[in-house]
Amino acid sequence: MNTKTNVAFYTLGCKLNFSETSSIARDFQSVGYNRVGFNEVADIYVINTCSVTKNADKRFKTIVKTAYKNNPKAFVIAIGCYAQLQPKEIAQIDNVDLVLGANEKFKITDYIHSLQKKEIAEVHSCEIKEVADFESAYSIGDRTRAFLKIQDGCDYKCTYCTIPLARGISRSDALDNVVKNANDIAKNNIKEIVLTGVNIGDYGKGEMGDKNHQHTFYDLVVALDKVEGIDRFRISSIEPNLLKNKTINFVAQSAKFVPHFHIPLQSGSDVLLQKMKRRYKRELYTDRVLHIRKQIPDACIGVDVIIGFPGETDELFLETYHYLNELNISYLHVFTYSERPNTEAEKMKDIVPKDVRHKRSKMLRALSIKKRRAFYESQIGKEKTVLFEGEDKDGFMYGFTENYVKVKTPFQKELVNTLQAVILTKIDEDGIVLFDWID
Repeated sequence: MNTKTNVAFYTLGCKLNFSETSSIARDFQSVGYNRVGFNEVADIYVINTCSVTKNADKRFKTIVKTAYKNNPKAFVIAIGCYAQLQPKEIAQIDNVDLVLGANEKFKITDYIHSLQKKEIAEVHSCEIKEVADFESAYSIGDRTRAFLKIQDGCDYKCTYCTIPLARGISRSDALDNVVKNANDIAKNNIKEIVLTGVNIGDYGKGEMGDKNHQHTFYDLVVALDKVEGIDRFRISSIEPNLLKNKTINFVAQSAKFVPHFHIPLQSGSDVLLQKMKRRYKRELYTDRVLHIRKQIPDACIGVDVIIGFPGETDELFLETYHYLNELNISYLHVFTYSERPNTEAEKMKDIVPKDVRHKRSKMLRALSIKKRRAFYESQIGKEKTVLFEGEDKDGFMYGFTENYVKVKTPFQKELVNTLQAVILTKIDEDGIVLFDWID
């Protein structure tokens, strides 16, 4: 393709997807394509899909329609988890021209031989058992923070989850290469790196093709702490059984790793945790939270929870609700259970009606608002450092403290991508924290 061929990208789903989209976009640019915004007229639209819930699948179709409106003659490519799990289904969607699986997406330009529209999309998708190599990725230029991929795939068999079917076995980048990528990110004047993957606490498995651990997640954290030019490292979602106390202790004394942990719980009921095939009980989760609070009292602790899982009675839901209400956490990410093809949970009985799922989801989202408010109130009067983001939203700009308190101030271009010391003063009507500058 010549240098006048415009390509645009849209990412659905997780931070891992964002890191991969950014790397794939750089691959396009390296061979002469011109990257444009997704809402602009492009010759090629690449959509990196998600398939965690049915809504993610439906969202893909909406994005395809947006691409068609921007340019009805454009060539549309689907990659990502939905593309690996349901390639034939995607191929039947109007205006999709090329579908690439988990291995193929990293060689995307090799599959573009013509931009001629197709009645039925061309599909290139391998069997997931063939996906065994690690492909490095990181995002730059898209946001103030960079997402650095350190691990991919998952060996866990949670009964509700399709990710192992979409991304394959657990495998890791070489420690030296992760450090190299972090140094490359630092050269782009990025202040914060978020470590991302499917199961990052499993880091080290599959490193250099070895099924055993060459290094551990703790080893990686220690190595990254020495990288110059990065002010903050943030750990994304990490399983409670893989978040070790020594990692928490290291973060507590680190000047670079920020006091923010996002730890999936999924249910506060041991009965449901067993049905989900989670690898811990509630007691272990409680121990992790208590240890964080002991070592880092101001830490932000986020929690993933699934409601409406098969067999979740009123009593078991209330067990989760009361457990979370009493636990000293900072916010919730609430996922309403969604039946996914080819999972164990899809075949389970005792289905929770959708209206009940909706009601329970609403209750937990309200609890999350209460928890976040209480956490923010606990931070009022304290001195923190804010990294300001670049978007101008109705004359305001936003940023996050090291412990993930969201703040806002009137937009000032010179503050974008800078770290500023502030004193948190009060919470506004939108639940955002205001501050005073420190001279």
